[in-house]
Amino acid sequence: MSKLWDDSQPIYQQLRERTIARILSGELAEGEPLPSVRQIALEMQINPITVSKAYQMLVDDELVEKRRGLGMFVVDGARQRLLASEREHFLQQEWPQLMQRIHNLGIDLQQLQTLLQQAANAEQNQQEEPS
Repeated sequence: MSKLWDDSQPIYQQLRERTIARILSGELAEGEPLPSVRQIALEMQINPITVSKAYQMLVDDELVEKRRGLGMFVVDGARQRLLASEREHFLQQEWPQLMQRIHNLGIDLQQLQTLLQQAANAEQNQQEEPS
């Protein structure tokens, strides 16, 4: 299998997740077409049926829509729904595990606040720098 893919998960699921990541990042904007099945299959050297399966999952999730003769397009509101879903997943699944790890490592609230402030300052400084 290509280094593009992780053997622990089916390729169509990985492709679906990559497409979701592109929607979340804004790389694929609402109303924008997805690359064609043929284009993705060629670029990623995978079976077109695999691409179609990933795209169908996105249709089933109501994140993209098929437009007859035109292709697949990101639906309006897809990014907001994904953000809400990802936030909920983080708060329900990942945050409790992270909190437990913080507790197990004996990291206190003051240390976390200091790290958060440093990260916020670094981000602000980066935004202020001229390109």
